[in-house]
Parts: sequence; C-alpha cells; structure tokens
Amino acid sequence: MARLPDPVAEVLDRALVAELTVITPSGRPVTHPMIPLTDGDLVYMHSSALFSKKLEHIRANPKVSLAVTDLNAAHGEPLPHRVTVQGDAAVEEDDPHSTWEWLAPRWFQKEPGMEAFYKQRVALPLFWEKAVIKVTPRRVVLWEGGRTDHPPRVFTMEPA
Repeated sequence: MARLPDPVAEVLDRALVAELTVITPSGRPVTHPMIPLTDGDLVYMHSSALFSKKLEHIRANPKVSLAVTDLNAAHGEPLPHRVTVQGDAAVEEDDPHSTWEWLAPRWFQKEPGMEAFYKQRVALPLFWEKAVIKVTPRRVVLWEGGRTDHPPRVFTMEPA
C-alpha cells in the first residue's frame, strides 16, 4: 500500500473537518462533514452506527471522495493546502461499543474536549455506538498553497 504524500497527510492530520461524499443508490452524491484521521496510509472516520444512511450508502457503493477545502478548518495556523482523496471505503462495525475505540486517541488529540465527554459516556451510551469508515486512497489531488487558480498535483495510489 502506498503512503499518502507528506503534504496530504499533514493536511489530514491537522484538519478538523473534511467533506465525505458518498453516492446514494439512485446515483446522487451526498456530502457529510466528518473528522478525518489518518495513519499515513489510510484515512479513517467514525460515524454513529445507528440509522446511518452514509454507512448504508458506503456498503452499497464503496467509491467515496474526501475533500479538505477550508484552509481555516484547523486549530491555530491555516492549513497549507487543499486536498481531495478519492478511494474505496469500508465500514467496520463488529461491535459498535468497541470497534472504533482504537481511534479514540487520534480523535481526542484533534478534539481534546471529547476525552472528558467520553469519560462520561454512560450518560449518553447511544452517542458512543460507532462504526469506523476506512478509506483506501486511490487518487489524491493536492492544491499547493490552497491555490485553485493553478493546476493541482495528482497522485495515483497503488492498490494493495
């Protein structure tokens, strides 16, 4: 599996929100704001496991796109680039109470306030029933400096 280009991984590491686009059975694209998390190879997100249309759509059509277009969607300094990741998504939801917990440290690093909320999870147990969305990048588009008036750099990722 190919690693994400360093500037792309940096944007995904710092971005607080990205737009995940999935395709409905009728072929209509639907976009959801999500928190992108990465290990340098794959992109991960988590979603409520209950009544989630986005999870249904991914199961039916795993082709997705994830875009970070808001250069101010980070803590502190603006993001250095705009990024789009196109790839194949898979839903992991063996146990909605624990399947996702390995992502918690990355999530809490990005959103520190969530850790205190998590410690009180017995008060809102349904909020913490989550599935993991795992995206394997196939094509990555990078607008350096966020400049959409210049051609982007395009990376094709080798399939595993």
